[in-house]
Formats: sequence, C-alpha cells, structure tokens
Amino acid sequence: MIIVALTDIHGRTERLSDLTDELAAADLLLLCGDLTNFGRAPEVEAVLAAARSHNPRVLAVPGNCDHPDVAAYLVREGVSLHAAHVIVNDAAILGLGGSLPCPGRTPNEFTDAELASFLSQAAAGLSHDMPWILVSHPPPRDTAVDRVRSGMHVGSHAVRAFIEDHKPVVCFTGHIHEASGMDSIGPTKIVNPGPLHMGHYAYAEVGRALDLVEIRGPR
Repeated sequence: MIIVALTDIHGRTERLSDLTDELAAADLLLLCGDLTNFGRAPEVEAVLAAARSHNPRVLAVPGNCDHPDVAAYLVREGVSLHAAHVIVNDAAILGLGGSLPCPGRTPNEFTDAELASFLSQAAAGLSHDMPWILVSHPPPRDTAVDRVRSGMHVGSHAVRAFIEDHKPVVCFTGHIHEASGMDSIGPTKIVNPGPLHMGHYAYAEVGRALDLVEIRGPR
C-alpha cells in the first residue's frame, strides 16, 4: 500500500497542484491535522474538496488549530480517524487529533490523560496480527519531531507510551512546524513531513511491515 501523508495545511492548498502525480498514485492520502487556520466547517470543506480532487481515498484527523466543528465535519464525511480506526488493505489506520495546551491557546486542546483515552478508543478491538499505522497530530515526547526552536521537547507522553506499548510500524505526525524530520521509538518510525506550504510530504510503502518511508519535496 502506498501512502502519502500531509500535515499542517492551515487552509493553504495551493501546493497540492505540485503533487498531482504523487497524490493520484497513492492508495491512501492521510491528512495529519491543522487542516484549517482556526477555521470551521466551511473552511475544512474546501480543504477536503481540494484533497479529494487529487485522490478520493482520504482519511484525516483535526489539529489544535481546527475548531471542534471541523472534527464533526470529518465524521459526517466518513473520513475521521480521531479516536477511531479504519482497516485499509489489511492494515489498521488509527488516529488522534488535537494537541496538548499551547502557549497561545488554540481551540482543540486536551490534557495528556484525554489524549491517552482517545488512543485507547482508537485501538479498541484491534488485533496485532496486522500492521498498525498511527496518524497523530501531537507528536510523541522526546523525539526529533517534538522539539521547538528553544530546544525544548513539547510532545505528548501519552502518544509516546502508546507507541512503546503497541509498536505501530509508523507514526505520521505534525504540529511542530520547525521539527520536520524522522526519528524512531523502538521499531516504530516517527515522521513529521513539515507544513504543506513548504512542498514537503511523507511517502510510505507498507506491506506486512514498513517497507519504505521518506520525506519528499524541495530541498
């Protein structure tokens, strides 16, 4: 299965046209949160329509900069992964939206205990006989992808604990714009492609395991 993951779109979909071939060739397009810039249902409707114009096979989580009705819209459209899972090509795709509280406060924030509860809901009933793919807007704590410019790690302990316990083959994340890159927690690859306006995206090939994962785009 070929996956393309995009994060931190913030309503800016113009770079999608640069990725037409890559998006069309994917078996699944994952949107990893902050689809809008403090937007609501009309704004996410436009983002989702733009993504679907390149590939109809879209799944998404809301980010901390998406108002709660963005999450509700994703549920109505049948594309939401937040606190839920979907089986695609014999792989489990699990999702977590929102983030921990931010210094400037944003409309979709949760405590770490709440994030842990959402992850538990997402995993409910799943078997480890298939590969798990985690789509988490908040990154796991103490990795290369949760470090802000000051050097401080601001990721979620709950996300890290979930990864350590369940060992998904890959976690696609975002939220920390300046922390684009890859890291690992045990066998799990952690991937933050960086905001879409930079032209970057994550490309992965997943079979029974993670066969390939890369961050692609202009250098």
